[in-house]
Amino acid sequence: MKRLDDFRLKLGKDELVPIMIGGMGVDISTAELALVAARLGGIGHISDAMVHDVSDRRFDTSYIKEKTRQYKYNINNSDKSEVKFDLAHLAEATRLHVGKTMEAKQGKGMIFVNCMEKLTMNAPKETLKVRLEAALDAGIDGITMSAGLHLGSFALIADHPRFREAKLGIIVSSLRALQLFLRKNAKLNRLPDYVIVEGPLAGGHLGFGLDWAEYDLQTIITEIHHWLKEEKLDIPLIAAGGIFTGSDAVSFLENGAAGVQVATRFTVTKECGLPDKVKQEYFKASEEDIQVNQISPTGYPMRMLKNTPAIGDGIRPGCESYGYLLDGNGNCAYITSYNREVAAHPDAKKISVMDKTCLCTHMRNFNCWTCGHLTYKLKDTTNKLEDGSYQILTAEHVFKDYQFSTDNQIALPEKE
Repeated sequence: MKRLDDFRLKLGKDELVPIMIGGMGVDISTAELALVAARLGGIGHISDAMVHDVSDRRFDTSYIKEKTRQYKYNINNSDKSEVKFDLAHLAEATRLHVGKTMEAKQGKGMIFVNCMEKLTMNAPKETLKVRLEAALDAGIDGITMSAGLHLGSFALIADHPRFREAKLGIIVSSLRALQLFLRKNAKLNRLPDYVIVEGPLAGGHLGFGLDWAEYDLQTIITEIHHWLKEEKLDIPLIAAGGIFTGSDAVSFLENGAAGVQVATRFTVTKECGLPDKVKQEYFKASEEDIQVNQISPTGYPMRMLKNTPAIGDGIRPGCESYGYLLDGNGNCAYITSYNREVAAHPDAKKISVMDKTCLCTHMRNFNCWTCGHLTYKLKDTTNKLEDGSYQILTAEHVFKDYQFSTDNQIALPEKE
């Protein structure tokens, strides 16, 4: 019976353990988590979501405080078009977060950064270009472009000296999305080094509608794999979403995938950025506690625990401090919903906004509990302690369980 360790993911001249830890923002996929994956020969992701705040926490910078002070006058104004990011600060924060992580890297693995196109930051093209270039400047091994089609992202960095050196990949949920990307970027003569195919059971934002349950990851991978062979395109496919055991992973590697991206089981590790009390909520969750809703201002459906504090909260928009989801005109779907509820309840001290949430503020405070569909199985991966809580795992334990397990077995940790 094969183990995941019997396979290798080939990216150019590099051969890696075919395990990629997904990029969970905001600093849920910490540098520490990514460093474990790299040390063990796989690929770890950090995320550049809300990178100023991540830098402030990691390095005691003050980007958020300075931005808040600069735009304090605008806090009660519904028009956020004036609230702009300082591009120099954005570059500095990115180089700090990425650079310090790369300096600490050990082992034969790699570290990538997850870069979401839907972080539009009131200047979509300008801020995305800075984020991508600064990550390359700081020596990142690769960039995974997510949360959007990224049709113009390669062109933004085509002149960068590391454009053809660094590994560049995209996330898609359909063959059509991949075809659009390749057609748009054909003139650059630069194929993606890998394509992550994310299925309907993934955590966080989904590339599907509320009919997500009608889709199947293996079916999508098979379709893309066959098309790539017909077109004679050698692009490794990474299967993602709902891969809970090493045996699950082997099944995909035997049927068209070159590697797997996993995240859910790493949310309850010591290296993950979630507070321990939130990790316990993940352990306790039942299948009925997991929902796909449309409260994200990005417009994408999002999977989360139904008791997540972000649902129904009516916090004032925090765009002066954050504002990562403001479009090029300074608009955000949450602002619209918030203002509607304020107008409808002018005397209320506290309002509730059910249809959207302030994703920036709640992700920053770890109050938006996004999760994969199989989160309810996490309790089966560890020991229940005498006080009723669950034992937090190490990232190395989970990584090696994926790498070496057989017959859908999950190795429990040594009881503390």
